[in-house]
Amino acid sequence: MQTIIDITEKYSKQDNPVFLITDIKDIDKKYFSEDEFQYIKSCHKEHKKELFSFNHFDHWIFVQFIKKEKIRHLRLESYRAAGAKLLKTINENKLHSIVIVGSEAKPEESLAFAEGMALCNYQFLKYKKKPAEKINSLNTIYVYSHGIEQKAVDELNIMIDGTNKCRNLVNEPVVYLNAVNLAEEIKSLGKKSGAKVEVLNKKKIEALKMGGLLAVNKGSVDPPTFTIMEWKPDKPVNKKPYVFVGKGVVYDTGGMNLKPGEYMNNMKMDMAGGAAVASAVYAIATARLPVHVIGLIPATDNRTTGNAYVSSDIITMYDGTKVEVINTDAEGRLILADALSYAKKFDPVLVIDVATLTGSAARAIGKYGIVAMFSQAGREFNQLKKSGENVCERIVEFPFWEEYEELIKSDVADIKNIGGTDAGAITAGKFLEHFTDYPFIHLDVAGPAFIEKSYKYYPIGGTGIAVRLLFDFIKRK
Repeated sequence: MQTIIDITEKYSKQDNPVFLITDIKDIDKKYFSEDEFQYIKSCHKEHKKELFSFNHFDHWIFVQFIKKEKIRHLRLESYRAAGAKLLKTINENKLHSIVIVGSEAKPEESLAFAEGMALCNYQFLKYKKKPAEKINSLNTIYVYSHGIEQKAVDELNIMIDGTNKCRNLVNEPVVYLNAVNLAEEIKSLGKKSGAKVEVLNKKKIEALKMGGLLAVNKGSVDPPTFTIMEWKPDKPVNKKPYVFVGKGVVYDTGGMNLKPGEYMNNMKMDMAGGAAVASAVYAIATARLPVHVIGLIPATDNRTTGNAYVSSDIITMYDGTKVEVINTDAEGRLILADALSYAKKFDPVLVIDVATLTGSAARAIGKYGIVAMFSQAGREFNQLKKSGENVCERIVEFPFWEEYEELIKSDVADIKNIGGTDAGAITAGKFLEHFTDYPFIHLDVAGPAFIEKSYKYYPIGGTGIAVRLLFDFIKRK
């Protein structure tokens, strides 16, 4: 169930108001007794308390202090985080709705507060025995402000819905979500949003000679899929499409280079890039943004059977490149490479891939950002970084120097699929770059795509990372 954000032009004492303030002088005293006001005043001044809750039996009143911050994207993120923090109290007290009351000069901050709360209210209860008993009570967040446009609220709801769709896909176990069912789920997203979806089956993939995708799939009992999702409005603002490519490894054992057990626990999330791409296109299409966008999602699991691909194999890729396999656990780049080559047929203005690609990226910056590299796309990369700040899915640029290409040269083939222990995230990006001839941005989301402990407005599990980023990026075209 999605938490809906809406606008209200009035509110009363019975509406569970949440007052957002930066200074004690902003408090509207008529809603509080003198004792309550003095309590707020003293506790905020002496103990730096920022959140106050008052149970008036037939309704609640909340006061949220938020520190002043001049930098816009940091200010908005502080409001999102504050909204998420308040959510626990709201659900514990079984409130179904609240009204956010901010200064009339701060409609953007009020929406950010609502956004953090709505994102944090996500739950994945599909496999609970009695899910109805576990559902969070909050279902509607009203925002009181005359400075908010309905379009902004509608787009925010769509963006949150897309993020939650992505989270659902990432949280699904492979016992249900194999490559075929992932393609079916994407078809469902297309039907709901109006985006066109085409699924290439194994026979078509074989006819296209997508050697990377077929090699990784050799160890699986389930066939691979290659899904093409397209949103093309009647009068797009772009002559050439933006293409998003998402890694869809629905489960990764490491293949014959088998992962140790503790590193395999959450490998259902190795398709988070593919889920993000599909969900972003879904949101873009639902919002009817006037931009032509295509999503490409190659999908398979990476398992070990008697016919699985192995180290020292030579693979012929979709574009004819010969790749020496050094490590079968570097499988994501193989399926992405075929998709990146396939993207050339669309003559794209820009291609962005999203992938849980390397442990190297996760170790470098953890869950706090996205490792990124680019070629021939300096202006677009700066715009994407700006979108990353807008939604706090921040991008950290890694170097993409030519010298790193030396690390993936092969003695027996054109290139090899892994460059060694040094600069692993960068050499993975360099491998992908080999298959491009267009403006290209590589996003490695291995760190923030899935979390073991809730953080700000991200519940445990799939975070939906990159959906809001891509939506914001396209919205500004």
